[in-house]
Amino acid sequence: MGTEEGWCLLLCLALSGAAATAGQWRAVDVVLDCFLVEEGRHHGGFVSKENMVKALLVLRQVPVLDDGSLEGFTDFQLDTRTRDNPPVTFEASVNLVQVPHAEALLHADCSGQEVTCEISRYYLQAKEATIETAARFITNVQVSGGGPSISMVMKTLGDADNGAVLDPTLRVPGGLQGNVQTEVEFQVTTRTPSLSFLLGSSASLHCSFSMAPGLDLTSVVWRLQYKGSGQLVASWTSGQEHVRREGITLEPEQQLMAGNASLTLSSLTLKDEGTYICQITTSLYQAQQIIQLHVQASPKVRLSLANEARPPTLICIIAGYYPLDVTVTWTREELGGAPVPVSDASFSSLRQSPAGTYSISSSLTAEPGSAGATYTCQVTHVALDEPHRASIWASPPGQRTTAFGVLFACSLFLLALLYLGLQRWQATSPEVRQDTEALWEATLLPQSKKKK
Repeated sequence: MGTEEGWCLLLCLALSGAAATAGQWRAVDVVLDCFLVEEGRHHGGFVSKENMVKALLVLRQVPVLDDGSLEGFTDFQLDTRTRDNPPVTFEASVNLVQVPHAEALLHADCSGQEVTCEISRYYLQAKEATIETAARFITNVQVSGGGPSISMVMKTLGDADNGAVLDPTLRVPGGLQGNVQTEVEFQVTTRTPSLSFLLGSSASLHCSFSMAPGLDLTSVVWRLQYKGSGQLVASWTSGQEHVRREGITLEPEQQLMAGNASLTLSSLTLKDEGTYICQITTSLYQAQQIIQLHVQASPKVRLSLANEARPPTLICIIAGYYPLDVTVTWTREELGGAPVPVSDASFSSLRQSPAGTYSISSSLTAEPGSAGATYTCQVTHVALDEPHRASIWASPPGQRTTAFGVLFACSLFLLALLYLGLQRWQATSPEVRQDTEALWEATLLPQSKKKK
């Protein structure tokens, strides 16, 4: 069993073991399988699997809240005797910065999530570079399934500070066991790389950072990329704040200095959808996080009888939805039966409102049969938690005529009872007979036959 596999098995067994005292912070090693991007082997400026070699990242002694699953958990020990070509191992100290969401990294394997980790060289700007032998690397870590995303800048320690020669292939300082001793000096994190909000609601885009003592925050910039075009959304530079539109709020300067660079957008429109880039710049480093914002609008569904001809036509109107993809299905259900799919519905042309939402209608010729049937229009859309259903009863062909006949007969019966009642009343009250006859003529007789 390889080093990574054995370590993962040990981790899963520890997480599923007996509980220790919960609610206490504990420093643990977080081990990630990564890829190291080799220099000088890029083809056309793009990174491919051919440009990468396997590597390990060991975040040493990261504070994690013990939920009772860390009993028996031991620090990572690298054993190079089990393999001929062990991967380059980056051991990173986190004493200078906070590494948030370490629990998500620690529990990812046992939670069925995947962690993507990529390490590459990081170069300072020319004006910031000094004559030193330390190398710097940037590590990008992403947890699948909507997990956090973290970018960390690491500076080499130990032999690198003493003038060690970098490996000619990987350009990293080599230790006795192929280890690279580093220290994390800067990190930028988002806990929500992908978000979905309804049209008209408010959205908070999380972006936080932590930097080593001695570094200063110089700028915070939010940009929006959508369909090939980019624009500045909000920025802060040395105490000056700029926002693109009303309703956008950047955290106040006090929060920015504390490492919170989140952005709030109120009254979302479809123009707010896109890829947001949170870029944090310090006196030495720069890193960013990318957040996908999806704006959605729930469809409104209305089912009605388009006409009363035989056979009748049903129309299902689906209005005000976004994004474009929507599924409309029909079912027919007779009394005492089960719903049966109906596939011969037709659709109107797609319409788009000035706000950008879509509308469409679906028509169906009903076949109620001899006993009638219930027709249901079901709409499925990403903005709906569950499909929306609208139903209508299609009566059999003869039901309307029969119902009208019953109603007419009941009306005649009530008129007859009224007439008999008036006759008996007149017989017992002769003094009101004349007024009663006048009222009766005014109610029942045609205008041409009323008494003059």
